Amino acid sequence: QVQLVESGGGSVQAGGSLRLSCAPSRSIFSRNNVGWYRQAPGKQREMVALITYDSIPTYANFVKGRFTISRDNAKNTVYLQMYGLKPEDTAVYYCVQGSSWGQGTQVTVSS
Repeated sequence: QVQLVESGGGSVQAGGSLRLSCAPSRSIFSRNNVGWYRQAPGKQREMVALITYDSIPTYANFVKGRFTISRDNAKNTVYLQMYGLKPEDTAVYYCVQGSSWGQGTQVTVSS
């Protein structure tokens, strides 16, 4: 099973931006779809964005126009660029590929 490592989380004020990165332990991203999910305290995990192996994105309605998912297959990395962050975006964000989940990275947005 591949290990996924997320980075880029942190604390920002509302309206701020962050870029999350996800890299696997071995070079498999270029052939696979990858997703970002999140889980806020007391809530279920929810899909944020997905990107296919050929870079076709899908977004949850609540992030459309604010978040952008992208991939750099040469760097074997998937990104989640987040703009216009809101307090309700506060959550642990996870990178997912197949049945493999990363350890998550915390995003905290203050009002």
